[in-house]
Amino acid sequence: MENAAERLKHWLHAVPEQFGRMSEAEVSERPMPGKWSPKEALGHLCDSAVNNLPRFIKIQYEKQPYVLIPYDQDQWVTLQDYQEAPAEEILNLWSRLNNRILKAIEKIPAEKLSYPCVTANQETKSLQWLIDDYVEHMEYHLGRQILKNNV
Repeated sequence: MENAAERLKHWLHAVPEQFGRMSEAEVSERPMPGKWSPKEALGHLCDSAVNNLPRFIKIQYEKQPYVLIPYDQDQWVTLQDYQEAPAEEILNLWSRLNNRILKAIEKIPAEKLSYPCVTANQETKSLQWLIDDYVEHMEYHLGRQILKNNV
């Protein structure tokens, strides 16, 4: 747990600093048609946080194994219209959501980290795996789409 929490703490410090230095034009530029801009990718990470926070909580008390309900990531990004939102608004939302996630995962008792959940691929994973996967997913988007060379 500490590893995921420590990594999340790092990003909660680094992302506002690095994303905040980028111009609105830089964060709005799509690398090619059909690909997300850095703003949209950060918005996607907000959607991931919105969907994962309840999972991290519910796995601890609902019937086991907890079944994860997938969501259509592209539809969420499109319907939230992150491309037209101010970058600062998206950054603030990302920071607030991930601060809440950090607080939630730091409070999870060690014995609950092994609680099972079933993924969309019908694989049984642990709450610890889900938390680690959440942070790895975030790091993937931060490094490849959002901060790129600034990581």
